[in-house]
Amino acid sequence: MGSVHLSVSLLNRSIEFYKDVVGLQVLKVTEDHVSLGVGERELVVLYPGSDSPVPSGRTGLYHLALVLPSLRELARVIKRFVRIGYRNSPTDHVMTKSDYLWDPDGNGLEIYAETPEDGTWFMSDEGFGARDASGRPRSGRDPIHLARLFQELEPDDDIDEPLPAETKMGHVHLHVGNLEEVLEFYRDTIGFELTGLSRRLGVAFLAAGDYHHHIAINTWAGKNAPPHPASSCGLRHFTIEVPDAKGLLEISQRLESTQSPARTLSGDALATVDPSGNRLRVVCRS
Repeated sequence: MGSVHLSVSLLNRSIEFYKDVVGLQVLKVTEDHVSLGVGERELVVLYPGSDSPVPSGRTGLYHLALVLPSLRELARVIKRFVRIGYRNSPTDHVMTKSDYLWDPDGNGLEIYAETPEDGTWFMSDEGFGARDASGRPRSGRDPIHLARLFQELEPDDDIDEPLPAETKMGHVHLHVGNLEEVLEFYRDTIGFELTGLSRRLGVAFLAAGDYHHHIAINTWAGKNAPPHPASSCGLRHFTIEVPDAKGLLEISQRLESTQSPARTLSGDALATVDPSGNRLRVVCRS
């Protein structure tokens, strides 16, 4: 997964949040947007000028998800949130430890670390569940034991350090209006594999390779929810990276065969929109 592009209202306020609260670094400033990330990796791009917060009952971003390389780095981030009093929701998914928060305009974020040694989680039509490493059932939604997590920190750790260079975009979770249509789009047209589905909960996970999910979709904003207004804050588009030109061409051909509104951008990327109006770009990593 590549960068996520967001519409915001007040640029300086959003830069302060993503830089000082989340821990990203400003990479590039242009006339119409600001790029933030780690090292040379772009993760979040901000476009100012929207006139209203992220609306409810619309499709769009549920959250973008930054994955950290270790529990120590997650502990550093959550300790910073606690110190400055920023509202957050640390959650133990067993095979991942996650924290959830919202930016000042209502764009959702998840920041997490992988912990497969603690167990696994699963999804079925019955819902979401987990088992720990001993096989005991867990809800997968318990609060993180913060005192235990903070033991990952060393006494001289600086909790104000930026996110480490190994930070990546782990996944993107979207509100959609029709679960089956959008599931078919990301599975059959874009090419992800289905890794979890609960029609009862209205949620599906998809991924490339053996990962748990790179894309998540849900109907929690309402079945047949319309796209959010272009003038409001929210998702502009997100990015999917493919390793080579062959992969990009194959997706482009599938988009053409389904008459999806795809177009080539400078020969190494294409833009399209899913059936619920969420915009995405597929780019060639090389």
